[in-house]
Amino acid sequence: MSTIGEAERKAQNRVIELLSEHRTDAPGGLGWRYLGDWQKREGNANIEEDLLRPWLLSRGYAPEIVTQAITLLKREARMEGTKLYEANHGFYEMLRYGVPVAPGPGEAPVTVRFVDWGDPAANDLGVAEEVAIKGKDAKSWNKRPDLVLYVNGIALGVVELKKSTVGVGEGIRQTLDNQRPEFIRHFFTTVQITFAGNDSEGLRYAPIQTPQPYWLAWKEESEISARLDRDVTQMMSPARFLELVHDFTLFDAGIKKIARPNQYFAVKAAQDRVSAKEGGIIWQTQGSGKSLIMVMLARWIREAFPDGRILVVTDRKELDGQIEEVFGNTGEKVRRARSGNDLMAARADPTDRVICSLVHKFGKREEGEMESLISEIQNANIGAPIGEFFVFIDEAHRTQSGKLAKAMRKVLPEAMFVGFTGTPLLRSDKGTSLETFGPYIGKPYRFDEAVEDGVVLDLRYEARDIDQRISAPDKIDAWFEAKTKGLTPIAKAALKQRWGTLQRVLSSRDRLEQIANDIIMDMEMKPRLKAGMGNAMLVAGSIPEACKFFEIFKKSGSVLADKCAIVTSYKRAAPEITGEETGMGETEKQYVHRVYTDLLGETSEEDYEEEALRLFKKEPGRMKLLIVVSRLLTGFDAPTATYIYIDKQMRDHGLFQAICRVNRLDGDDKDFGYIVDYKDLFRNIESAVDDYTSEAFDAFDKEDVEGLITDRAEQADQDLRAARDAWLGLMDGVEQPKSDDEIFAYFSSPQGIENDPDAEEKARRRQALYKISGRYARAYANIAAEPEDSGFNDLELDEFRREVERAIGIRDAVRLHSGDAVDMKLYEPAMRHLIDNYIRADDSETISHLDDISLIDLVVSKGAAVEDDLPAASRRKRENVAEAIENNVRKLIIEEMPVNPRFYEKMSELLTDLVRQRRAEAIEYAEYLERIAALVRDVKAGHGREYPETITSPGKKALYDNLGGDEALTLEVDRIVRETAPFGWRGSAMKERKVRRGLEQVLDDPDTLERVFEILKNQHEY
Repeated sequence: MSTIGEAERKAQNRVIELLSEHRTDAPGGLGWRYLGDWQKREGNANIEEDLLRPWLLSRGYAPEIVTQAITLLKREARMEGTKLYEANHGFYEMLRYGVPVAPGPGEAPVTVRFVDWGDPAANDLGVAEEVAIKGKDAKSWNKRPDLVLYVNGIALGVVELKKSTVGVGEGIRQTLDNQRPEFIRHFFTTVQITFAGNDSEGLRYAPIQTPQPYWLAWKEESEISARLDRDVTQMMSPARFLELVHDFTLFDAGIKKIARPNQYFAVKAAQDRVSAKEGGIIWQTQGSGKSLIMVMLARWIREAFPDGRILVVTDRKELDGQIEEVFGNTGEKVRRARSGNDLMAARADPTDRVICSLVHKFGKREEGEMESLISEIQNANIGAPIGEFFVFIDEAHRTQSGKLAKAMRKVLPEAMFVGFTGTPLLRSDKGTSLETFGPYIGKPYRFDEAVEDGVVLDLRYEARDIDQRISAPDKIDAWFEAKTKGLTPIAKAALKQRWGTLQRVLSSRDRLEQIANDIIMDMEMKPRLKAGMGNAMLVAGSIPEACKFFEIFKKSGSVLADKCAIVTSYKRAAPEITGEETGMGETEKQYVHRVYTDLLGETSEEDYEEEALRLFKKEPGRMKLLIVVSRLLTGFDAPTATYIYIDKQMRDHGLFQAICRVNRLDGDDKDFGYIVDYKDLFRNIESAVDDYTSEAFDAFDKEDVEGLITDRAEQADQDLRAARDAWLGLMDGVEQPKSDDEIFAYFSSPQGIENDPDAEEKARRRQALYKISGRYARAYANIAAEPEDSGFNDLELDEFRREVERAIGIRDAVRLHSGDAVDMKLYEPAMRHLIDNYIRADDSETISHLDDISLIDLVVSKGAAVEDDLPAASRRKRENVAEAIENNVRKLIIEEMPVNPRFYEKMSELLTDLVRQRRAEAIEYAEYLERIAALVRDVKAGHGREYPETITSPGKKALYDNLGGDEALTLEVDRIVRETAPFGWRGSAMKERKVRRGLEQVLDDPDTLERVFEILKNQHEY
């Protein structure tokens, strides 16, 4: 054991004792032998020929072969006109793979290997202390590393030790000094790992030329409590030391890297799983180096499996390019599939050991294209896959489900799949993810662990609110009525549904200008942004909004006028604006096309974006802001990114990945990543970070997978039967022979709604038609995707297909015939004018006081405790309230219209209520959420109408409104339904009949019964 403050010499003696156990030339301790104190020894070098030659001879190499091999190795270790990185890289290649030596002219070369990587004990492992090295020339200073680890006479490790009261940073700086040309840089051409340590902090390790902030601490469970002893035991055992050099060292575009502990253990766990031919999912938090895990695992697979081939699949173009770059930088030859056919050709070409591809090259999402691709493969038009395939799928939670995963299985039927994710699998992903890949591989590496280890930065949160107001309600109503004259009520409702949403209100130009003003101000006030070292990303809610932001910045006259770029998924194409011209003004698609054309001219989107991203990463002072929508929010590593401004509703995976764009390390002046939130996402962020730091999602094992396929197939069959029953039940009301005339007569009002006494009832039937036909189509599509798992035979499925086609045809025809169909394009310019001109915005206000607290501290101290203290009912209420925000409160209001059509007859009322949601009296988050909850309750309760005391729930109020205000009848209907409606009655013909029979006891009129029945189906309390 050490004593605090004891001399550095004692720590050094103890480490030597751990390594070699006794100062003799026989191996001891961890397996090293003591080579001696070399302070006064002459000729110390990084290749000790007197040690290397006898070892090579003992391996059976001929003396002349050994002589040539040592000459070649020494030549590679010299620094003559090369930089240390290049010299070390060249030496590493020779060390790892050996060197071919021809015994004589015309004779086959013999590969001489300088290390036995497979059997660590077969090597001559030595530790020397006080190794005095002379400077390169007379002007250089001599140096004396504390310990040097020699493997077969080759210096592979250097250790600097300090006493416990001297920081390990001093030992790191001393090692970095030694690598300068003024000192002993030439000695480090062979060195693979450098160590610095003391008893207080343990060891830190790094490859050559690693700046001090990026030195790593090892993390592994141990019974040894003394830090230095524990780390030495774990890192310098011969097997671990050689393994780190051989399998976990990479040269990546000018930077030498060694695996962090999380990467090491992830790869080790994956090696075990791959050896057992079982797939799984590797969860390593955003920014912790998943790409390098892929590279290390791929290299191991290629060497462990002679026919092994790796296909790396991503679902973002940036990731596809990044994977190619990372593999390429580390010396792996990568074939990047440019198209579906190219990908198929690569499968059949064994010379391509590593292939990367976008997932969508396995087949488009459009119906039929994927099937034809698979059919092509099965018909052997393209060569069968050659070799043993291992498929790595990046961001597994996004690309693993549905048809794409199935297509991949068909394209590579024998492949083993490994998923990679930076986030845990949420409950909704669990089934399909485990089914596709298998359980987690190794221990997840969470966000809080990565922050604690200094792998990524913690985050800080700031909420800003922009108050809005309606400037002229009467003008809004006059404008809306003038522009929608002649539309049916349902058509007007559809238009309100499209434009009367929170998202539309928040997209008003006045509000976007206030956000832009905020960002311009921050660029001048925030130290890192002002200094030009850091930059920012702005997440817009849609591509048109991104374009508006871009135009606002370009015209601002500020520093951002020529230092911002827009990067979205939009690609200019003539078909994009075909059919957009209405003569009524510019549609959103025409607007986006114009902005991009003005910006790019003849330049392609790819070239523009490539240059923008290069500047953002490499020259942040020249590209200070990227405006994005969905691209660059995953797998985009730009350490300079310090602020992310979010003006888009986000949650779960997407939100967590987005905020982690700013968690990368980038020098001493970047201490945190900063989130500025304009969409009240704190609860979502808190929830996401809590998910990604808790253990709630860890325990998904093999048994979780069992039965998933069967359960899902059975449920899909049930859903299809229920949807079909509902469809047939709806069509029962149409008179025979159910031709077009009878269908139109049942659902539509050919002479106009004002001349049809049944117009209101027919409107309800149409609502049912639109909903039920869509449900039938979706249920059939779910079965059709995997028909072999279904309980239906081909004849039945064919009949369902014909019925679905007819149902969709009837739906579309009735929508047109009744006038419910709205040509949204026609009204787009007018509605945009309304939103942009009659909704005003004030300056932003910071409404959170959290910017001096780290996000992890917030989650730990606030989130769980607040929720736990609430009674269960309140917890559920809060969850429901948060959900209401995320799903857009306005959507909830609009959905009430077919159920209880007495809401929102004026467009101005709808917009006023939306704006009211954003107005804060006291903008504490809990109070804000309560106000949202109150709004939702108001909507469900009938929008402020006075009701009798007994009419309390939303369902009763909807019944009361639509039963002529008859309190007794309302209560009787409510009682009967609650007593007779079986669980899961909606969509089941038999159960629905039971409810109808109950209603028949109190409702004599068939039309009233039908209307009430539809209301009940839309009220989820029944």
